Amino acid sequence: MNMSDKKKNILEPLHGGDLKLAVEEFGVKDEGWIDLSTGVNRNHYPNIDVSTTAATNLPSSNDNENLLESARKFYKVSVFSQIIAAPGTQLILQNIPPIFPNRKVAIFSPTYEEHRYTWEKAGNKVVPVSSLGALTEGAIGVVVNPNNPDGQTHQVGDLLAISEQLELLIIDEAFCDNVPELSAIPHLANGKILVLRSLGKFFGLAGLRLGFAIGPTQVTQMLIERLGPWAVSGPAIEVGNRALSDNIWISKMKEKLIEKNTRLNRILKKQNLSIIGGTELFTLVKTAQAPDIYKILGDKGILVRRFEEQKNWLRIGLPGIEIEWDRFELALNSNSNTINDMSE
Repeated sequence: MNMSDKKKNILEPLHGGDLKLAVEEFGVKDEGWIDLSTGVNRNHYPNIDVSTTAATNLPSSNDNENLLESARKFYKVSVFSQIIAAPGTQLILQNIPPIFPNRKVAIFSPTYEEHRYTWEKAGNKVVPVSSLGALTEGAIGVVVNPNNPDGQTHQVGDLLAISEQLELLIIDEAFCDNVPELSAIPHLANGKILVLRSLGKFFGLAGLRLGFAIGPTQVTQMLIERLGPWAVSGPAIEVGNRALSDNIWISKMKEKLIEKNTRLNRILKKQNLSIIGGTELFTLVKTAQAPDIYKILGDKGILVRRFEEQKNWLRIGLPGIEIEWDRFELALNSNSNTINDMSE
């Protein structure tokens, strides 16, 4: 089998957030759709106006450096690491495999499927593993912390220890903003860890397309060369710099997300749904009738995340404004008997 045939057989990931497919499946809803399938904060950072200068001029090196300085402070980047900005971590994911060709890659699984997909698409052999220790089966290790979709977490010391046995450990910290104590970034020193962060989840700015890679200079410099000049737009730099520096909003949002997640879990427990994981931004439930509940919510214009490989899982994000909470709870309550019967 040649390389082109191998690529044809690579399973493309299923993602949340595709409302076009939801409309095709469930139809247009008069009251609109509520997208709870992505894990993105629906109470996004609000100050997103951009200046004419940011929208019309190429960003200067000084603009980029100001953004990186704000990111250094927010992520607590140590002097041993370099931080670079990119138009979303997805583009970083796609550009790492060509830097490390023909490597065996161990990925802590199940997790965000783009990690597997990008490495396999580049021709690398991927091995899914279920423990940190097993990451040493590969030259490259990949772990998401907290994990998506089950919220499993790993302590920094354990991650640092396992990295010593690898050529490179990639840590995706997309959901780490609410739990900064889990971040490996302030402790990077051995040149063997690359950490990914973004403004898509906690800040709710997925459409801004702004992410960061933090790690050894030899890796980040190769990424810079692959990304090319002006990789990050002026509007993303301006809004990102503002958001990362807004300590008052950040502190309040951390508290709000904890409260909202507690509320979500309380609603789900009322339906006797088994909660098996999650973060402050989403909850993962397990039920044999997950496809039926997915359809019940979809018929009400509420999209949650289903999984092809784990058909009894549903990942449910946080509703945003109060009317979304009301619609979500009403959709569950109006089918409470059906859901409870199915979950038994």
